[in-house]
Amino acid sequence: MPEYLTPGVYVEETSFRSRSIEGVATSTFGMVGLTRYGPVPYFLTPPGSNRIVMVPGPALVTSFTEFERAFGGLGEVGSDDLLDRHNYLAYAARAFFANGGRRLYVQRAFPFHLDAAGQVDLALDFAALPIGAPPVATWRARWPGAAGNDFAVSASFQRTKNVLTTTTRAGVTTHVLKGVQAGAAVEIFPDRNNLPSEIDRATRRPRPPEPANVRIVVRMADGSLALADAGGAVTPVPTDSTTGLCHLTATVNVRWGDRRFDTYPGLELGDHPRGIAKLLQAEDPADDMSLVWFDAGSDLPAPDALVTALLALREEQFLSGGSEGTALTPVVLAGDPADPDDAMRAATGLAALGEVEDIAIVASPDAVRFDEQTQLTATNDLIGHCEAPRSYRIAIVDPPKDSSISEVRKFRAQLDTSYAALYYPWIEILDPTAKADPGAAPATLQLPPSGFAAGIYARSDIDRGVHKAPANEVVLGITKFRQNVTFDRQSVLNPEGINALRFFEGRANRIWGARTMSSDPEWKYVNVRRLFLFLEHSIDRSTQWAVFEPNNERLWASIRQSIEDFLVTVWRTGALMGTKPEEAFFVRCDRTTMTQNDLDNGRMICLIGVAPTYPAEFVIFRIGQWTADAQQS
Repeated sequence: MPEYLTPGVYVEETSFRSRSIEGVATSTFGMVGLTRYGPVPYFLTPPGSNRIVMVPGPALVTSFTEFERAFGGLGEVGSDDLLDRHNYLAYAARAFFANGGRRLYVQRAFPFHLDAAGQVDLALDFAALPIGAPPVATWRARWPGAAGNDFAVSASFQRTKNVLTTTTRAGVTTHVLKGVQAGAAVEIFPDRNNLPSEIDRATRRPRPPEPANVRIVVRMADGSLALADAGGAVTPVPTDSTTGLCHLTATVNVRWGDRRFDTYPGLELGDHPRGIAKLLQAEDPADDMSLVWFDAGSDLPAPDALVTALLALREEQFLSGGSEGTALTPVVLAGDPADPDDAMRAATGLAALGEVEDIAIVASPDAVRFDEQTQLTATNDLIGHCEAPRSYRIAIVDPPKDSSISEVRKFRAQLDTSYAALYYPWIEILDPTAKADPGAAPATLQLPPSGFAAGIYARSDIDRGVHKAPANEVVLGITKFRQNVTFDRQSVLNPEGINALRFFEGRANRIWGARTMSSDPEWKYVNVRRLFLFLEHSIDRSTQWAVFEPNNERLWASIRQSIEDFLVTVWRTGALMGTKPEEAFFVRCDRTTMTQNDLDNGRMICLIGVAPTYPAEFVIFRIGQWTADAQQS
């Protein structure tokens, strides 16, 4: 208890209310798969450098525009030996946002080429552009992939006005640099009153700097600024009245076709906070979605060599040497967990998504690239990811491509889980990448349904809540379903836990099923499983304060009150049965739920029972004849 040792008035804060439980978000989607480029964990030592580069894992995007910037859009992906190179993950992201989704985590999977030591081979998968002769630095694609071969880099220079100023105080004249700091580059001109024009009249382009006249500003031990030449020799600031020094900066442009154009202005050439090697470094650059990075090795190039190399980029040049890696396998999609004993081994694939606590829905659209047996392996990995302890998420499973009703039933028969839902059939859309041909029918594309279903999950959660079954909802952005599932055909699919996508005349294309792939009738419905995941995750996250609290009646009462208050709020949304809270749930945390052995071993056990609402899957109206003179019983 608090100590009161000195006489006086003590004002203390206390709380007379229970700790509240906040419901977690349920509409955040996570996907793993191939993309054109984008963040993917890799570890390497750049040639000539002793730095280990670690690139982060899942990236959060909140619109398809953000996805395109981070991962490159809808173009083909995968190595040349991949029979199906459609960008299923990108199309799934597009469908997710089009159907109401708001938050998407993407974990890119990439099958790297590895060297003899099992490390990523920088020369095989990453596009590069050496600059200078001999090369003094290299522009490298920040992410692996063949898309890097289409990255074009160009550079230009800008000069400010003379930064050498003369001041006279108490009869003492000093010459100082204004507006620059250590690491900045300056260009020396013999006549400060006759500086060259910025534009070369002959070429109508900015006048290039003279490499031999470029110096780097350095700070001396006494705090004054001086100039360093290409050989590292340091000279004081000129003290004559004629010399001019112009601040020289570079602008780097990075272009990827007509899809993306990035400009980085005002880059310094030395060791400066805005130095070209710092703002465009491999690890944690200023632009965390930059396409390229500047690899200068262990030391920055001499200023004249760097200026000469960048002058060669007045006309843009393309990177080369990037590839799509080796063959995609389920092992690449599943990934590896992080090594707790090695900071250089971050999680990859699905294991990386497992580190993002916010994700509530997951999918792996690229599993449909494989043959049926291999797809089953990838699907089992996805289900195992959701069934892992404290995962709190559900998977959306895609059926095999071009599968008939018999084939999808065979596929479903090999799975049994309440943590996944299967949707059938595939979906057809107009191909947004095809060029319009007035003389031909519009080009179409067949896609797996997981991205569309995930968007509807998110839309239903936002509009109604996680307790509402994500069914009888319109699927947006499609032309039709690949197979026509009729009433009679669904009577075969529905009891087996295969959710049908159906077209209804006058009511559009809809999801017409809300079942998991579980044989346990308690967990038959998607909304029931997701409601329990929501409750479990919310209670887990908001009761961490109870760990190591004194395990007595006061703690038990506080826990009961917190959970009851939370469940009352959930009941009021319509998620639980009952006309009053006592009929909707119970919370017990007392001597009836714990033995003395539990208390002696530090266990506090709380028993919670809830009565979820089940969807009205079969709405039955019974109608019979009734005559006017009949007596109503």
